Amino acid sequence: MPKLRRVLCCLLIAVASNTWSAHSHAGEPDQLIQRGEYLAKAADCGACHTAPGGKPFAGGLAISSPVGTIYSTNITPSVNYGLGRYTEEQFARALRRGIRSDGANLYPAMPYTSYSIFTDADVQALYSYFMHAVVAVDAAGPSTDLPFPMNIRASMMGWNLLFLNKKPFESDPQQSEARNRGRYLVEGATHCSACHTPRGFLMQEQSNQAFAGGQVGAWYAPNITSDIDSGIGSWNQDELVKFLRGGDALGKAQAAGSMGEAVEHSFQYLTDADLNAIATFVRTVPAIHDPADQSSRFTFGTASSDLGVLRGRTGIRNDSGDPTGGELFQANCASCHAPFGQGSKDGYYPSLFSNSALGSRNPNNLIAAILNGVNRTTSKSQAYMPGFAGGPHDLAALSDQEVVLLGNYLLERYGHPGISVTAKQVAEVRRGGPSSSLVTLARLGVASAVGAAALIVALIVMRARKRNIRIA
Repeated sequence: MPKLRRVLCCLLIAVASNTWSAHSHAGEPDQLIQRGEYLAKAADCGACHTAPGGKPFAGGLAISSPVGTIYSTNITPSVNYGLGRYTEEQFARALRRGIRSDGANLYPAMPYTSYSIFTDADVQALYSYFMHAVVAVDAAGPSTDLPFPMNIRASMMGWNLLFLNKKPFESDPQQSEARNRGRYLVEGATHCSACHTPRGFLMQEQSNQAFAGGQVGAWYAPNITSDIDSGIGSWNQDELVKFLRGGDALGKAQAAGSMGEAVEHSFQYLTDADLNAIATFVRTVPAIHDPADQSSRFTFGTASSDLGVLRGRTGIRNDSGDPTGGELFQANCASCHAPFGQGSKDGYYPSLFSNSALGSRNPNNLIAAILNGVNRTTSKSQAYMPGFAGGPHDLAALSDQEVVLLGNYLLERYGHPGISVTAKQVAEVRRGGPSSSLVTLARLGVASAVGAAALIVALIVMRARKRNIRIA
């Protein structure tokens, strides 16, 4: 019995010692973990690294890019499939330089070009969160297999030399603390330029056109500079903060596509101070004006309806018997957006006039909304519109030609009258967005280089043979 008591005492002391050690170790790291979780939400990590119906951060999401489909990776602390073997230094290199623990390069679909300005303290916080608070998922997702030569990851070394910024973030002493904080978030964690800045030939951000608008898959991320006509210079601070938090700016725009995901997975969780800081910076982004924009995209269209004509004897059906845009609108859209396109009184169903998607000179967001719908959930509400591409959750399937008819009717009645939708544009959006000629040109470049090298070798061999003949 005395021996048993001594053993039990030793066990109790050991347990107490381990418990004390765990709690003493968890003090500061708990704060780091909470900060890391907040930064992970600000960086929208979950939106890309969590597949629909999948486990958090387990990867496997298919990301459409102009050069092929890229699958997000497992970033849970799984030892075999995730970040479990990463040191903090290796994690920092992946986050800020796009280099995996094995030395291979990441593709810039992971926005390390923006994350490069993360401070050491924020990197440490993110590392603590992913290693100690995220549940490990021991499963491998699909591997990325881009077409040749994009599958050669070493090519990213040259790309990084040309386009990766390695300068740490520096506050501007001439600006307010809020604006500096906003710039750090916008240029870093929230990586706004990754979508809202047009891309060049090599898929790099065109810094001289920062935030002037860019194509993101099927959707178009519009100009968000301070220009009154081309950008969001007409928005006030409260409107922008409300849009970031909930995805809706009444009488102006609604977040959908990638922006809807950013609101749902990221912006709605940010503090009021950070949202106001972001708005403060964005509203001071230098204006970039497109000369073709004569007025703001938020001002086009008026209430109108063809319902009376449709109920008449003759109607407005085409001679071919196909439905017209007006009939497609009344059959598929009017029940929510109202017969005159004015939307619902509470604004849940938005007005179709004074609406960015219809007032823009780029009709892709209108087409994408018709085909893909909108599904954005926040802590306060859900914005939902079914798509019409013919998917399992769609109400009906509209052909490309029907989308053309409907889109042009909407633009004529409620949007920019000088813009039209074409069947080619609809087909492109249905495919997931435009592709790039970079793959073909890169292949031609490789073939030319190989051909040139072969020619040089052949000339060297021929010259050597001639020398041997002369000597003989």
